[in-house]
Amino acid sequence: MRVQQESVADDISLAANFDLMGLTAGFYENPYPTYRALQRHAPVKQLADGSVFLTRYADLDRIYRDTTTFRSDKTVEFAPKFGVGTPIYAHHTTSLVFNDPPLHTRVRRLMAGALTPRAIAQMEPGLVVLVDRLLDRMAERGSADLIADFAAAIPIEIIGNLLHVPVAEREPLRDWSLAILGALEPAPSPAQLARGNEAVSNFLVYLADLVDRRRKAPGDPAVDVLTRLLQPDANGERLTEDELLHNCIFLLNAGHETTTNLIGNGLHALLEWPEEKQRLLQNPELTRLAVEEFLRFESSNQLGNRAAGMDIEIGGVWISAGRPIHLCIGAANRDPGMFSDPDRLDIGRTPNRHLAFAAGAHQCAGMSLARLEGRIAIARFLARFPKYQLSSEPRRGGRARFRGFLTLPVRLV
Repeated sequence: MRVQQESVADDISLAANFDLMGLTAGFYENPYPTYRALQRHAPVKQLADGSVFLTRYADLDRIYRDTTTFRSDKTVEFAPKFGVGTPIYAHHTTSLVFNDPPLHTRVRRLMAGALTPRAIAQMEPGLVVLVDRLLDRMAERGSADLIADFAAAIPIEIIGNLLHVPVAEREPLRDWSLAILGALEPAPSPAQLARGNEAVSNFLVYLADLVDRRRKAPGDPAVDVLTRLLQPDANGERLTEDELLHNCIFLLNAGHETTTNLIGNGLHALLEWPEEKQRLLQNPELTRLAVEEFLRFESSNQLGNRAAGMDIEIGGVWISAGRPIHLCIGAANRDPGMFSDPDRLDIGRTPNRHLAFAAGAHQCAGMSLARLEGRIAIARFLARFPKYQLSSEPRRGGRARFRGFLTLPVRLV
């Protein structure tokens, strides 16, 4: 009984002392004990800076589906964080994910037209060829870094193909993406902000040239997203030059980050849960369900953001209009009120209505593509290297918003 009391006291202390702006190394390694403590003792956690941190599935689902009460626009919230007029501020206040209608509606409609089920199905043969080529290269060496050599290489090529970025020009895309998204951390360091600003500036210079080339030689808008974004929408409106460039950056960033982490987190989770790995090897038809479970169990995107559009009550706490709200996706996807035995990896889990891709109007437009990439990459890797093992300690990205690995070294035994 005393041990149980101490555990409850530790939980209460963990929730009471939670500070999003001062996270510990232990949190970055494993945030889930903190998430559980917050769900039990402070599910609507009021932080020192005036923002609110939410961890319950029901609260996140409600907010995602109510775009009237809760706003995505970040022009006010990001001003003190990035500085108005900086490249990183311009990017994150112009891209699709941090905007409300009408910009969100126009950009999403243009992007979604190139990501139809038919268009994605047509990508599958080329994706299989790409994955097998990467597997061949790793087989020759007998070892690999599953991030650099595999998980990160796949989405860069796929999104590069969607925008028709010449293959020879794709090398800097991943580093630019990591730098820009790194600046989105709750409390970015001056170095992270400097890298983010430099990456946006370099990315914009590159894209301006690419757009100029595409205007002179348009591609097929049915498969070339950049050509599609250059066209007017159904109402005859066009994106401004800033909207166009920043949303191309967003598309590359979003497509890269989610899929890289999905593949890396999934293959690492199978090593941590060998019985589930064996189950998947014996039942490869479970791959679709397994991908959904990887998305739930180790959500690529752990944090979302909204702001209250009016005074509102959540879980007995009144939140005033304009107050920032942090949506903890990683916690919601392990909410025992929604998922049975949530801290257990179950590759056959069903139903599995996770929030890894958000919900409502802002649900990820590229989620079907990410699922396809994850399914083919993981299934074909396991078929080729069923006995893979860690060769040294993997290194996590050290970020709260995005959960994944920077390195994941393995032996392909």
